[in-house]
Amino acid sequence: MRDDFDLSDFLPYALNRAAERTGRDFEKIYKGRYGLLRTEWRVLFHLGRHGAMSARDICALAGLHKTKVSRAVAALEARRYLTRAQDQIDRRVELLSLTRAGRAVFADLEGEARRYDRTLLAALSEGEVETLRRCLAQLAG
Repeated sequence: MRDDFDLSDFLPYALNRAAERTGRDFEKIYKGRYGLLRTEWRVLFHLGRHGAMSARDICALAGLHKTKVSRAVAALEARRYLTRAQDQIDRRVELLSLTRAGRAVFADLEGEARRYDRTLLAALSEGEVETLRRCLAQLAG
């Protein structure tokens, strides 16, 4: 039986390996500095970038399951990084927003993320960076 399938050339595998390595390296920053888990960082990031929103909105933007978002919200609330408020239009919905402490953590980590991104992309030419970003956006849909 001939098997010439090379797993390292399988695009989902290669993308996952790259994401895991780069994600682990950045995790050292947000986990080491603030004790955040990956989902907590992503929830904090979306609230910092977009302002008050519901957990459902975060699930849609981040592509995360509602259970994971719910756990992250509870952890961030326990750290006093976010608050919940009832939506004035639809009282069944809770709007989440960052507290002053949460905004400070976001500002710090956003700066670190920008620096980390520049470091990762430094090995690529400007054209390669543009191509990489365009291809990833296309694959992500």
